[in-house]
Amino acid sequence: MADQVTSLDELAKAVTDDLGGAAMVEETPREPVRDEFGRSYATGKRKDAVARVWIKPGSGKVTVNGKEMNAYFARPVLQMILAQPFTVAGVEGEFDVQATVKGGGLSGQAGAVKHGISKALQLYDPSLRGALKAAGFLTRDSRVVERKKYGKRKARRSFQFSKR
Repeated sequence: MADQVTSLDELAKAVTDDLGGAAMVEETPREPVRDEFGRSYATGKRKDAVARVWIKPGSGKVTVNGKEMNAYFARPVLQMILAQPFTVAGVEGEFDVQATVKGGGLSGQAGAVKHGISKALQLYDPSLRGALKAAGFLTRDSRVVERKKYGKRKARRSFQFSKR
């Protein structure tokens, strides 16, 4: 870029050449991802639980493994976990959720469904991505139970030592 540049096109080419071909690229806006029924699908994971989640516009009905959310997740804490993505995105009562979840315990399953709802909401309406990402709902919580080692009672706990 030492010599004089006369037009914007030449300036862009000079900057591109100086950066080694890595010119700034405009980000294209994300497109909504929906199937022929107007639903968005996502997979959520937490501990050993895996949830398949479909969302579509509706009255806010949540079905998990063919049961109402209140019947499947009886504890209020677990119901609150499922409602968090809608609250953060500001769309409470606007989407129906149909989820199937396998593996793990109830707490892990609730986390998996929450993760799946967050990902599906972001696919249905890309403008919600910022709020969901800032709340950390799009990140898969990778913490899992540590495996048991041989010579140990549990993962790290030793057998009780007896001096005599």
